[in-house]
Formats: sequence, structure tokens, C-alpha cells
Amino acid sequence: MVFWGFLIAILCLVLTAVVAFKRNQLRVRKQRIEHDIAAKQGNSDLLHAELEQLGSGLPAQLIPGLLSAAVLAFMVGGFNQMFFYAEPGYIYHVRTITGEEKVVSDVGYNLYLFGRYNAWKRALTVQAVSGKPQESMDAETDQHDASATLPPLNIMFLDQVDANAEATVRFSIPEDTENFLKLAHEYRSPENMLRTALIPAFKETLQATASLMSAEEYYSGSRSEFNTEFEKQMGNGTYIVRREEVAQSTGRRAKSTANATLGEQQQEYGDETKLMFVVNKVLDENGLPMRKTQKFTNFGITVVDARVTDMRPNNKFVERMQLKQKASADRAIAREQRIQEEEQRLLAIAKGEREVAERQAQAKVEQIQRTTEAETEKQLALTNAEKLREQAEIAKETAQIELEKARIEAETQRTLADAEAYQKKVILEADNALAQKLQAEIDIQKTWADAFAQRKVPTTVFGGSDGGAPVGSDSEVKAFMQILTLDAAKRLSYSREITEAGK
Repeated sequence: MVFWGFLIAILCLVLTAVVAFKRNQLRVRKQRIEHDIAAKQGNSDLLHAELEQLGSGLPAQLIPGLLSAAVLAFMVGGFNQMFFYAEPGYIYHVRTITGEEKVVSDVGYNLYLFGRYNAWKRALTVQAVSGKPQESMDAETDQHDASATLPPLNIMFLDQVDANAEATVRFSIPEDTENFLKLAHEYRSPENMLRTALIPAFKETLQATASLMSAEEYYSGSRSEFNTEFEKQMGNGTYIVRREEVAQSTGRRAKSTANATLGEQQQEYGDETKLMFVVNKVLDENGLPMRKTQKFTNFGITVVDARVTDMRPNNKFVERMQLKQKASADRAIAREQRIQEEEQRLLAIAKGEREVAERQAQAKVEQIQRTTEAETEKQLALTNAEKLREQAEIAKETAQIELEKARIEAETQRTLADAEAYQKKVILEADNALAQKLQAEIDIQKTWADAFAQRKVPTTVFGGSDGGAPVGSDSEVKAFMQILTLDAAKRLSYSREITEAGK
């Protein structure tokens, strides 16, 4: 656009010069014709016709128009040489034609007056990925995903196992004027900074991180530690390390046969140790690891993100790991089988112990049951004996109470009898027991009268002469009743005669 702008401006200027020259020729020719007409030289009609033809020639506004077009084309062509548009996500190092140097980070048009400027990405990405046969850089445009793309880096672990590593690191450049100008003066362009500072630091740090551990350690669960150490070393500097050879005990005793000729003075067989290489970090006087500072940090460049995305070891290590995995799997299977056999053995033992325990428990239950029954019978016998003893004691106490009661009652009866006898004695002595005798006589007679009234009397009686067998006559009955009355009186031991009280 600059070329065409300036070309159009030059063409407009050339046309302006041509038009001016033509107009000047026409003006001179017109002046000559007017002079000839005034001098009356030649045919006046022809001169007047030619003069009119010259008057309708080039317009007077053509030259200013061409000049305006030239100026406009010059301005359009020179606009890009005086102004540039600052894109977002970039920082620009601007050098004007007057020697002024400045940093532009604002989005929009900025003046640089036919000078120069460099576009620096605010964040630069260096990555090593597969599918890139060679190194490529694109630090000032957005045509590619990363500022620098490398093929996978071949690194060496502590145990001399090499691997192709894929990693990505993102750097952030400073935005303040002082550090940015210092950075721009040192490296001059982003490509130069990537080539001489960031990419070498990326490669060195990745290799230094791999030297801290073995490949087996990495693939045995230390991937996160590897990524963490890589990010720390990218931002703070690589560790200064010292490689040392260490003898470590294997934990297994060597096996061999004894030499019978040496007797008890046997020689040691095997040292039961193995040599290992250990990388130790060099510590300063404060006990902190010493580091080799990253040079780009002196210019205010910081590491935004660093991560290892893939690690592919060599084929021999892969085969060795596969064999190791197979051996480990076989050991695990054997271990599981051994555990299963042990579990079955323990199960058999447990079943036997369970059966023994069940029998013992059953025998113990029966023993406890018999003991409980015997104890129950014993307790019942003791309870019955205690009950009988208590009943005997109660009966004894009851008998004693009854005896005492009978004794008291006997004493009472004796006393009452004595009192009654005494009373009767007194009464009898007073009236010779007349009332009693009369009452007894009345009762006797009443009884005999009732019996006599209820006797069975036959309707016809056959009897003999006097002195023969009784026939139940009234006289006989009366005589019988008198006999009974006398007998009762005799039994009562009293006399029907009434004695006088004074006698």
C-alpha cells in the first residue's frame, strides 16, 4: 500500500508538471496571437478562431486537483510509515526517525514517524512435542500455537536410561519500561531471545530434572515430583548437585555351602551390599539447596507455567519394565496363591478348632446343665430341708405355744373348776343341792315319760298267770321306769331326801 500510495503521488505530480507546462505553452501562444491581432498581421478571422480554440483548452482547476490528489496519495502511502496499530497481547519496542525510543503496550494506533518497531508477545511459549522434525520459531505473529516448537528432547535419567520428553513452558516478559528496554537492548528481537536464552534454559532444566531421579523411580510413582521439580527449577534455577556412590545393604543374606576343612573358621560369603549412585543437592550455610540462577530472570522474565506432558523411554527399558511387570505379576500371583493356600490351611485349622470348640462348648453346656441341675436339686433339697426345719421349728414353737396355751387353759379350767366346785360346794352346803336335784329329777321323769308315751303297745296281749312272763302291762312298765330312775339316781350319787339346812 505504501508503494502504490507513493506511485500515485508521483504520477499526480508528473501530471501536474505536464499540465503546467502545457498551460504555459498555451498562454505564450495566446499572447502571440493577441499581439498579431493588435499589429494586424495576418488574417484576423483565423487569428480570432485560433484564439477562441486556445481559450477552451485545459481547465484552470486541473492543477490544484492533481496537487490535492498527490498530497492525498502521499498521505495514504506514508500513513503506515508514520503510524502502526498496537494489537492486544503484544508489547512494542518503538524507535522513531528522531532517535526516540519508547515502549507501547496500549491497544490502538501509535506514531513512530518512519522509524522501526518490534512486536514482543507478552507471553512466549516453548514446547517440545512429537510430530515436529525440526525446530521452528514464530515469536511475533499468531500464525502458530507456540512461539518456539521443538521435537521431543532426548534426556538421560540417573540410571543411564534415555527417554524422549515432551514439555511446555510459558514465559512472561516484563511490561515496565526499564526492564523491557534492557531486555530489548540485550536480545534485540524475540527470536534471538528464544534462541539464545529461553530454549537453552528449557533444555538444560529438563535434563537437570531428569538427573535427579532414575527412570524406575519416575515410572514408579514420581511423575508428580518430576513435574514439580521441573517447574521449580525453571522459575528459581537448577539445583547444584553432587553425584555420590553409596553402598546399600540388600537386606538378603547370601547363601553358600560350608567348607568342611575350615571347621568353625568359615570365611564370609558375599558382602550383602550393592553400589548405588545418589545425587545429593549441595546446601549452603543456611541448609538451603544452592541453585544456578536462570539468566533470563535478570531481565524480569518470569515462568508462568511449566509442565511435562509425556515421557517415552527407550525400547530396552520398556522391554525390561515389561519383564519386570511380568515378574512382579507372577510374584503377585504366587503371593496370592500362597496367601490362598495359607488361607485354606488356616480355614481348615479354623474349622477343626471350630469343631473342637463346638464339642467343648457342647460338653461344657451339658456339664453346666448337669451342674446346674445338680445344683438346683441341691438347692431344692436344701430349700426343702430348710423348709422342713423351719416348719419343724414353727411346729415346735406352735406346740410350745399350744402347750403353753393348754397349760394356761388347763390352769384356767382348773381355776374355773375349783371356783365352780367351790361354788357348787357352797351351794350344796347351803341347800343340799335342792335345785339341782329337783331339776335332775324333772329331767329324768320327763325323759321316761317321753319314752313311755312313744312305746309300742300291741292291740292284743296274750299272757300267763301271775308270776309268769312279762307282757308289757302298765304296771310292768311303771316298775321298769322306777328301776331305771333308781339306777340314774344312783349314778348321780345323790339322795332324793332333802336334809334340813340346820342339821
